[in-house]
Amino acid sequence: MKPRFDWPSGVPDRSPHAFPLWPIKRHQIFQNELLYLHHAVLGQVLSESYCALWETRFRLSFPHTTAMVGFLHTVNAVVADSYVGRWFRLEGSGHPRERIGSRFLTELRAGLTTWAAMAYIISVNASIIADTGGTCVCEADDLCVADPVYLDCVADVRRDLITSTAAVSALASFLMGLLANLPVGMAPGLGLNAYFAYSVVGFHGSGIITYKEALAAVFLEGWIFFFLSLLGLRQWLARIMPQSLVMAVGAGIGFFIAFIGLSSGGIGVIGGDKTNFVGLGGCKPEDMLPDLPNFCNSRVLQSPTVWLGIFLGGILTVFLMLYRIKGAILIGIFITSIVSWPRPTAITYFPHTPAGDSSFDFFKKVVTFRPLEKIGGAVDFNYGNGRVWYALITFLYVDILDTTGTLYSMAKFAGLRDPVTLDFEGSTIAYCVDAFTISMGALMGTSPVTAFVESATGISEGGKTGLTAITTGIAFFISIFFAPIFASIPPWATGGALVIVGSLMIRNVREINWDYPGDSVPAFLTLIIIPLTYNIAYGVIAGIISYVLLNGTALVLRKISNDRILPPTYDSSEPWVIPPGGIVPTWMKVVYNAARGERHEPMVPLETRQRSPSIDTAIHDQNKESGGYPVTMEKEPVEQLSPLSHHH
Repeated sequence: MKPRFDWPSGVPDRSPHAFPLWPIKRHQIFQNELLYLHHAVLGQVLSESYCALWETRFRLSFPHTTAMVGFLHTVNAVVADSYVGRWFRLEGSGHPRERIGSRFLTELRAGLTTWAAMAYIISVNASIIADTGGTCVCEADDLCVADPVYLDCVADVRRDLITSTAAVSALASFLMGLLANLPVGMAPGLGLNAYFAYSVVGFHGSGIITYKEALAAVFLEGWIFFFLSLLGLRQWLARIMPQSLVMAVGAGIGFFIAFIGLSSGGIGVIGGDKTNFVGLGGCKPEDMLPDLPNFCNSRVLQSPTVWLGIFLGGILTVFLMLYRIKGAILIGIFITSIVSWPRPTAITYFPHTPAGDSSFDFFKKVVTFRPLEKIGGAVDFNYGNGRVWYALITFLYVDILDTTGTLYSMAKFAGLRDPVTLDFEGSTIAYCVDAFTISMGALMGTSPVTAFVESATGISEGGKTGLTAITTGIAFFISIFFAPIFASIPPWATGGALVIVGSLMIRNVREINWDYPGDSVPAFLTLIIIPLTYNIAYGVIAGIISYVLLNGTALVLRKISNDRILPPTYDSSEPWVIPPGGIVPTWMKVVYNAARGERHEPMVPLETRQRSPSIDTAIHDQNKESGGYPVTMEKEPVEQLSPLSHHH
């Protein structure tokens, strides 16, 4: 194994060519192993000398800072040597599988970073699910789009959803960290909540089942997932899915979420069109067609809130992301909201109307605890309705793809996954926690909970253990008491976030095998049907059926002709294999070994952190060709690592 250099952390540029005494040009080091070893030893000696010199100068120049650094190191060492350190396997705890590089204070910082990246879900999830109307009843044919009494009830539902989203996120993240010891934040997933709101319940209850029946489907789904996780079936099913279809579902959901963010539920750039079905929107209320909200008769894109959402909620957020500002999405949402809060403006979220006055009165409370008045325990266990089972089955499949894909990618990014079997430490417990919180979320009135790909921001900050997720959960718990703030975030503030998250998810199309029609056509059908039908399940079904028909027929012809009838581009097809390792989960292996008198837990060989194939490799390849150092994973953007991130 090649030796590596541990340059002093205070040196701004740690590359060998920046070292002041480095005598050899960078490209010469790698000519052969012997020369590499020689200069490695020399470099280590020079590094130690430079480190001692730097440390001495630093202590003389900044004595108070040095004392603070010493105090932080002491805190990390004390916690690592405690029961907490051994439970979470911090470095220095003495645990046989301690996680190298894990530090207590670093875990806390990583957890807050993850929360900052995820906190937008509190307002976004409430806005999406509130479109169902919740437990509010509408008996009019126009879906009560202009009924002030019904809309006031929907506003109360949205406030309840602020509390439930923060509460279930706190519970799920805390349990994931405490029991599974994974640095993964949990919350109601984007994509899943869109499917729940627009494909199952429908806008203002116009879907196939009621809001209460949909919660019953989610509740039962959680317990089914719990038993599937215990038996290892959930992990195994996700591992055998064709990867092109997995990527296409994630990209299709990205299109879907972006479309929602651009439409009337977000910024409002897109509206209805009587001829072309969709067209430009953003007109003022007086310019809309009679009895057709969000259908512009003239003067499109004249609403000031549209441009506010585009520039502050969209362009500003992306600009912050260019410079990798932590919590950029959250910053964009709050800046747009703060600008929209003053009342005597054209862009206010609190107009002088009965609904605006009610919202403003709640907003002025700032800190309060709002009980779940409308949605708490509102589950209708009407399992005699066949449509409930239809929704349940589609929830099962979509959630398997979502949570499993995100957990695997996060475990891989944290260096906790077995590269052969694709299993990772605490996988069974992690899936059981996810399943349990799905059912608990249904009792709180929200859509399925899932792992968030934004957890990668905390992992990139050094999060390696469950302390990161616990910190994220505590931050979500504190957010419960600031419900008036989160409930007063306008849709044009969250619309930009939805578009940005969709743009991150669409990156998955680069990993689809476009060279073979048997893989590319089913993937494309999945990708395009999801946003056009406003239904994730329809896209998934279209992809699976077309994949089986195309590749199944080609396989039959191949077997009958003894490999003589093959598609000309068959060699470029994506191989479909079942990863080794079997279907038996780790806990069963532990019980089996214990029955045989073997007390040790089966060791899971962990992989090293590597670059994600979903990240653009152009610069990386160029650096390698020029003799430079390859770009490392720690310096790459991490929001797009999951094949299914709904956030995500």
